[in-house]
Amino acid sequence: MSHSSEMPQVPINPHTVTAAEVVPGDLLALTRAGAEQRQWCVVMHTLPESPETIRVTLRPPLGGPDRDEVLERGQQVVVAGRRVDATAVPSVSSPRLDAVTFHDGDRVTRLRAVDPEGVEVTYQRRWGVWHQDLDAVAAGGAETVSDDVVRGWAADADHEGYVVRHHARPTRETVPAAPRRVVVTGLGAITPLGVGVDELWQGLLDGRHGIRELEDEEFDGLPVRVAGRVPVDPASLLPRAAARRMNRAAQMAVLAAREAWADAGFTAGGTVESGLDPERVGVSLGAILGDASILVGGDRKLREKGPRGVSPLTTPMTVPSQAASQVSLDLHITGEARTVTSACASGTEAIGEAIDRIRYGRVDVALAGGAEAVVTPAIMASFSAMRALSDLGLEDGDSPSRPFAKDRAGFVNGEGAGLLVLESEEHALARGARIYCEAAGWGLSADAHHMAAPDPSGSGVALALRRAVRDAGGHVVDVVHVNAHATATVEGDLAEAGALRAVLGQPGVPVTALKGHLGHLQGAAGGVEAVAAALTLRHGVVPPTVGCAEVDEAIGLDVVTGRPRPLPVDGDLVLSNSFGFGGHNAVLALRRVNR
Repeated sequence: MSHSSEMPQVPINPHTVTAAEVVPGDLLALTRAGAEQRQWCVVMHTLPESPETIRVTLRPPLGGPDRDEVLERGQQVVVAGRRVDATAVPSVSSPRLDAVTFHDGDRVTRLRAVDPEGVEVTYQRRWGVWHQDLDAVAAGGAETVSDDVVRGWAADADHEGYVVRHHARPTRETVPAAPRRVVVTGLGAITPLGVGVDELWQGLLDGRHGIRELEDEEFDGLPVRVAGRVPVDPASLLPRAAARRMNRAAQMAVLAAREAWADAGFTAGGTVESGLDPERVGVSLGAILGDASILVGGDRKLREKGPRGVSPLTTPMTVPSQAASQVSLDLHITGEARTVTSACASGTEAIGEAIDRIRYGRVDVALAGGAEAVVTPAIMASFSAMRALSDLGLEDGDSPSRPFAKDRAGFVNGEGAGLLVLESEEHALARGARIYCEAAGWGLSADAHHMAAPDPSGSGVALALRRAVRDAGGHVVDVVHVNAHATATVEGDLAEAGALRAVLGQPGVPVTALKGHLGHLQGAAGGVEAVAAALTLRHGVVPPTVGCAEVDEAIGLDVVTGRPRPLPVDGDLVLSNSFGFGGHNAVLALRRVNR
């Protein structure tokens, strides 16, 4: 209910008259103070009560119950200079809500009916609290109230001149043409913490890091010689003939894909062995370069041995799409094998693309994530020249990558692979799959600011965050945790922190950053961090941020440090952020599911 369409939109011009002059349709305030506080009523009827008094029936101008007042004929009252069609003013009474059971999704509307220009305010219940605006928590002024306050509004409404209505949440109806729900059913990873998801998760919880000294002779003379390298040669975990035809990034992608495939309950060997239609399965991987060493090695052999020294496999092993193609070959996936290249946002964007491909029926199952192997002398030298790499060492036992820390000094280059098995919910339920979480939505934006530096305003990041929440069908109040991009660069961390504060409020939800554990895995970062975000939802535990002994006061976030923390229960969305050189912003939204 808003103000009546019959209410004349002319200025209120209060003036004093006697009660004897009042007629039906007048807007009346019994006192000058009442008029100043916009406490008006419509005169519905007037009847002589005695030679000296008049009985006046009054009703709030925007609707409400009637009440009678007996006035002295000569008593001074205030009229508004506005006439109202009394027959158009509804007679309503606000029901009490003491016996009503509230549910999330319910709405309550509250209208100050004694104010002719009153505007109805709507509150929606979410996580046991009534919010005036589900997406305005960042402003700090969005009102929230409890169930008891709402019940009190209803109980006092008639007396206080309000109209309060309770609207139960609508029953969800199945819409045949609606996008399909997408769920996560399998996880795989190979990272600087070790081979496999278990090694990753335990290392995160233990607060260990996998950053190591680069001891190979080819790194001699570099200003920075630490990186997050996988501790085993991935080629040693694959058949020799197959490994020779894959670059290092593809080797790691295949290993992570096999683990995720088995974790999802599929049969080793691939789609056919698992009873799947290969045309209904896809691959979507992110990579910046894939494996930069192949091209460098080919150039070296050309100079040392001439054209005949260059392997015919150099070109197919150089392209960034090699990881996606090798995963599709290994598991006999023919639906599609896409590669996304958007700098350090590549892995997250690849997962988002796979979500949409399943949502809209292009495929039923997808392996999605990222793989990267760019710990090479040239790349390390380039990052050093940009002054982007941390010059902190390993001497003190702490990680040289220190996200959000007061003493952060830049990122640490890294490598690895992280993949998720995504399925349509009906496909997963039909085969009885274990579901980690819902892949609920994602958001993209571009800074359009600088070829390498982030936009210090964080406006592009904030846009991607809001789009991810909206795409997930959620609201800001649903966000329970953020796995931050946080590379440990001074400007990047501040820009991301500012965006998170702007969207989620201050200090907002608990935030963790994994690059202190792993280094920056470049195009693979979004895939590995999505695996960690899914595990956070599954186990209800937020890993700590390694390397952050003292949070920079300018960050202004609730950064989880020291030890793991239980995931809050009032909320169901976890966001995983990835931002890349050139202003690429990608955010993944995962939703908790009831097990």
